[in-house]
Amino acid sequence: MKIASEKANEAKQVTSKKGGLKTMPFIIANEILEKVASYGLLPNMIFYLLYKYHFNAASAANVIFLWSAITNFTPVLGAFLSDSCLGRFRVIGAASVVSLLGMTLLWLTALLRDAQPPPCNFMSPTCKSPTSVQLLFLFSSFTLMSIGAGGIRSCSLAFGADQIDKPDNPKNRRILQTFFGWYYASVMISIMIAVTVIVAIQNKYSWVIGFGVPAGLMLISVVCFFLGSSLYIKAKADKTLFNGLAQTTVAAWKKRHLELTNMSHDAMYYHHQHSKVTSPSEQLSFLNKACLINNPEKDLDSDGLAIDPWRLCTIKQVEVLKALIRVLPIWSTSIMIGVTISQSSFPNLQASTMDRRFLFGIKIPAASFSVFGLVTLFLWVGIYDRIVVPLASRFTNRPHGLTFKERMGIGLLISCVAMFVSAAVEHKRRAEAIQEGFAENPNGVLKMSAMWIVPQYCLTGLAEAFNAIGQVEFYYSNFPKSMGSIAVALLTLGMAMGNLVASLIVSILDHLSKRSRDGTWISTNVNKGHYDYYYWILGGLSAINFFYFLACAWAYEGGEERKVWDEDELEDDQESHQGSPMIIHG
Repeated sequence: MKIASEKANEAKQVTSKKGGLKTMPFIIANEILEKVASYGLLPNMIFYLLYKYHFNAASAANVIFLWSAITNFTPVLGAFLSDSCLGRFRVIGAASVVSLLGMTLLWLTALLRDAQPPPCNFMSPTCKSPTSVQLLFLFSSFTLMSIGAGGIRSCSLAFGADQIDKPDNPKNRRILQTFFGWYYASVMISIMIAVTVIVAIQNKYSWVIGFGVPAGLMLISVVCFFLGSSLYIKAKADKTLFNGLAQTTVAAWKKRHLELTNMSHDAMYYHHQHSKVTSPSEQLSFLNKACLINNPEKDLDSDGLAIDPWRLCTIKQVEVLKALIRVLPIWSTSIMIGVTISQSSFPNLQASTMDRRFLFGIKIPAASFSVFGLVTLFLWVGIYDRIVVPLASRFTNRPHGLTFKERMGIGLLISCVAMFVSAAVEHKRRAEAIQEGFAENPNGVLKMSAMWIVPQYCLTGLAEAFNAIGQVEFYYSNFPKSMGSIAVALLTLGMAMGNLVASLIVSILDHLSKRSRDGTWISTNVNKGHYDYYYWILGGLSAINFFYFLACAWAYEGGEERKVWDEDELEDDQESHQGSPMIIHG
């Protein structure tokens, strides 16, 4: 016994030496460098596809939309793999290497002459299209980068939180807040660096150097992460949450033919003996069959536990699945704002035809104008927290000022305005191009200042600040803490669906407009196309989506204060039901 006790004390001492603030530089460096590298590749990609691979504007935009969709979907897969299978350290490590491989392949597409079709004027009809092998090489790099980004972004924040032992301790809670603050600040700064410095390098030098720098940064990112390997606390994967959702679904399906009675006494439904909730809610009552005890002798063992958890689940497991289903209609309203937020490729084409001189004659790269949206988002978060919330709380008598659904709705409304402003500005820009004689020349620079497109970027950034942050807080308020990764995954999944819908809209409009008298709206020659019509369509769809959101918000059964479970009860429930404790990270 003494030897076992000594070994346990030694294990505790080893564990105590791991984690803490000393691990944060390695974790944050990995995330910063990955974001600088990956976000630095996206803004100019429309020009790379046009000039080097001879895509037309619609096809190039669709490639970027699909690439963004995969990048936004993979964090969902990353969250599942890290929480249920591999653990966060392994997922981040593998994803970093995969991302490095993808960036290296993209760099090789610029370095190797045979990786691209022969050079020519991208507007010429005689330009050769890329071969299947060349496209496979290019698309493989995009896919690998998306997979890598998904693994890193789904786990880095939670992995950093893993390094803080006993987060409920006041001292450690403060350390955790410090980490979160530095994390979000570093992410915002890294994206700003990506859309300015990396873009400037690509514009001033060459694609070889412009793609080689991100690949080099990603190599440093991988090295930084693995250098801290011996210092990390590596929490094991936990299967209870995803298993619970799957078990509830399967149990409800197996017992779909049973009839629910009007009785609601304690013996009817399976629940933990210490739970205060002894009957499920009435909403989505068909799922209540999953926790209905049909035959106690066959369903429960001698200790009162479920014999087959795939046929009998606890009330809490049922309520967790209900919470996820209840938010899906409101979540679906995020798809359309995902479409508007992802509109960066076409504004880059517009900016390339305008006078981009800023203060003191500094010429801003066309692909760097998205920094105005980032700055707006960054500033508004601080203004809202320090100024708007105190003022709003006086009128609403709520400590948080606006409710989460109100913030989401305001974001959707602002996104409508952003698209209408985009349409009006593009209408004026196109008229100026025709008046100055550039209708057939997309390479000409207009006298019109590119500052005209800044408001649409600022409005889009403001819409994202309201809606995206409101979404995450809304999900967190209606989910238990164990579903924190799902709350974040829902946001990225909405963006992924938005990218896919954006690609579909472009394809449909490009196909239909080719038959019109004016020709295709989404022309490679931005001065000849009708991108203003495209923005009017997006504005109209956004307006319809806003009214759809109002209906979903009105019909939503629940609220920010609604809690059908207690966090500690949920943890105890899962522990007794599954035989292993649930790992909770705030």
